[in-house]
Amino acid sequence: MLTPNQVWRRTYACFTASLIAALQPTLMYAAEPALPKPLPLLADNTAPAGTPTAGALSPATAGAASTAGPAAGTAPATPTMTPATTAVLPDPNAAAPQPILNGPSQNVTLNLINRLVQKGILTHGEASDLIKGAEEDAAFAKAQAQTLAETQAAVAAQSAMPPVQPDSEEVRVTYIPESVKAQIRDQLRTEVFAQARDQKWAAPNSAAEWTQRIKIFGDIRTMYQGFNYPKGNDISSGAFPNFNALNTGLPFDFGVSNNGLLPPQLNVNKNRDTYLLRMRLGFDIDLQDGFTAGISFATGSTNTPVSTNQAMSATNSAGPNGQGSNFSKYQLWLDRAFVKYEASLSNNTDVALFLGRITNPFMTSSEIMWDEDVALDGAAFKATTDWSPGFKTWLSGGAFTVFNTALNFPDNNTSKYSSYDKYLFATQFGVEFKITDDIEGKMGLSYWNWENMQGRFSDPFTPTTANDAGSTDNSRPLFAQKGNTYRIIRNITPVPGAAPGGNLNGTINQFQYFGLATAFRQIAWSGRLDFNHLRPLQVSLLGEFVKNMALDKTAMGNLNRPDAVVNNRNGGTGNWAGGDTAWYMGVNFGKPPALMKQRGDWGLGFGYRYVESDAVVDGFTDSNFGGGGTNMKGYTISAALSLSRQTALHLYYMSAAQIAGPTLRSDVVMFDLTAKF
Repeated sequence: MLTPNQVWRRTYACFTASLIAALQPTLMYAAEPALPKPLPLLADNTAPAGTPTAGALSPATAGAASTAGPAAGTAPATPTMTPATTAVLPDPNAAAPQPILNGPSQNVTLNLINRLVQKGILTHGEASDLIKGAEEDAAFAKAQAQTLAETQAAVAAQSAMPPVQPDSEEVRVTYIPESVKAQIRDQLRTEVFAQARDQKWAAPNSAAEWTQRIKIFGDIRTMYQGFNYPKGNDISSGAFPNFNALNTGLPFDFGVSNNGLLPPQLNVNKNRDTYLLRMRLGFDIDLQDGFTAGISFATGSTNTPVSTNQAMSATNSAGPNGQGSNFSKYQLWLDRAFVKYEASLSNNTDVALFLGRITNPFMTSSEIMWDEDVALDGAAFKATTDWSPGFKTWLSGGAFTVFNTALNFPDNNTSKYSSYDKYLFATQFGVEFKITDDIEGKMGLSYWNWENMQGRFSDPFTPTTANDAGSTDNSRPLFAQKGNTYRIIRNITPVPGAAPGGNLNGTINQFQYFGLATAFRQIAWSGRLDFNHLRPLQVSLLGEFVKNMALDKTAMGNLNRPDAVVNNRNGGTGNWAGGDTAWYMGVNFGKPPALMKQRGDWGLGFGYRYVESDAVVDGFTDSNFGGGGTNMKGYTISAALSLSRQTALHLYYMSAAQIAGPTLRSDVVMFDLTAKF
């Protein structure tokens, strides 16, 4: 610790050194002035003999002084020494100051201090204190500079190092300046919050990560459906057998033992007003790495493949023994359940694989072959290639199970029959193209091969009760609408005698089922052409054509067979009058259904169809036109209006007439409100 005296001396020395440094150039080139002769120390203000007093003048100025002073011969007055004019000079008898350095130094400051010592301005002690303090200041400044350099080097090295994976059991403490710490904190806070927002793991009340990969969708629809039958329909007895009812219960007895009862019939003359409800709820699940899954549930009065409509207050809606109505609850069915895998085969080719119960993956332009509610059970693929911005092709294919034999079939027999499984194999090649910026087209060519769809005549047998099974009972369709041509499939042997051993030569115990009279192998073309000149409105032309190449008209017209066709005959009992072709043409104007997202969006449609009896399987075609099925022709008018982004009104009017067989006409009016979410 420096004393106050030392502090004052150091301050004075620094000031003096600074002043001399400023004057150094002048001092270096100026001649050193002659020092005055040393004066003796005076006692009692008396000068020694021969020595001038402190106020005496030099010989050079004596003459001037005599002219201005007293007259000659007058003794000079002794001058008086005052503090303001008395010169303080070093003691001439004192030893000369010794330099603190033996020779000149390259350090200017040390040289200045040495000169101050030589001139007697500083003592050796003061110079030593001054140098020591300067060395301490220099050491402190050097330490500060070294610390700053080390900190900057550490920060630069840390920034250049690759990130180190943290060890859960390792704690590392490193000295980092506060400014750097603040910068790191801000950067980490920004990155962590951004990641939290993206992954939603830091949001309040946020769900688990896997829930973020599930998307929920669905819709609710309420509908009015009115069936009206104009006058003129053939209402003679037995003209319109209900083959679906005949095949889904116990076989019907056509023998005389049935006391002339007619088989179940279709309604062709009594108008009906039906109020329908549909609810669908689905989940799209991202399984990652190209895998997704889909699950959906839907209502339905029954588990039929072509409709998810629930007839409100219907007597056959649910429960044992068919009870319902009176605000009974409705059933919910599994509608879709599949796993999907998507991958890229090349830069412009993608492929998708499906397995399970899937939505129809094939392009259609109408519902003359496939109702929009039909789901297919099996495996499918679709490969899509983008050849250019305006040209794309795809190839689809699949194998689907239509019917699978029960493990214990037949349940009521001690011996079992061979399996009679039904399959559908399908493929489609399609192309999408752009003719101009405002004209786009899409079309697909398909081939459908149905295995074992045709009913088969059974081995001869004699049933004694309705519970006895025939060997080909499984060849009958377990769901049908109407329109296809049917044959009997049980080869019942006439046996003399009464039951239980005989059947009175085939007049009693004629328990019969019915199967499709033809096989199905179809080629189909679907296409549409969109004109977008009036964007956002669109004009679309739609077309579809189906041909059943497996239908044998000669075999169908052979009425001498033991399993001759039983319907689609002129007048009900004449020659077979069915066909193998179906086609549709339509035009839509307005907003496309998929783009009706704003309130006030609208669309209009008109279509005409001609579907012969055996062009397609009647169990999978449109369920609304003419009450569902085939063997019908007629037109459809539709309109749609969006009430909001997710809600729309739809109106349909369908006029249908049967092509072959007895006269049957029907008009269907549908009005619905659909809300999607």
